[in-house]
Amino acid sequence: MDLNTLFKGRFCCFPKDPLEEAETWGESVDKLLGCKSGQAAFREFLKSEYSEENILFWLACEEYKNIKSLPEMISSANRIYSEFVECEAPRQINIDCGTRENITKNISQPSLTSFDTAQKLIYSLMARDCYPRFLKSDVYQDMLRGAR
Repeated sequence: MDLNTLFKGRFCCFPKDPLEEAETWGESVDKLLGCKSGQAAFREFLKSEYSEENILFWLACEEYKNIKSLPEMISSANRIYSEFVECEAPRQINIDCGTRENITKNISQPSLTSFDTAQKLIYSLMARDCYPRFLKSDVYQDMLRGAR
């Protein structure tokens, strides 16, 4: 699916037209991840590269850090763990075994920082590896041409 189709009819959900906003995404990965339309565009790109789990994990961690109640934290931590972290998880992220073991060891007593190390590793992977390819992708370049 191209991103023009993805955003068609969704402009009301964003403060600015996502196609205009696309120009700022080239400034930094933080600008890209800092807006919903950027997240959606990057997710579509990562899906095409079979690495969508990276942004999904990063977004889940961002939500997790805002949890206020312990029962919700425990439930969310277990969901993130089973979906992204544990060995053979359906959307297993690529992190080193030490980080994975540390999360596994502490999952029974999660804290708001339980996934910080893994999230930083995934952020770094996206910033260093995926983001530069996204900027060169036909999808992003087509969006830029559409914005101009």
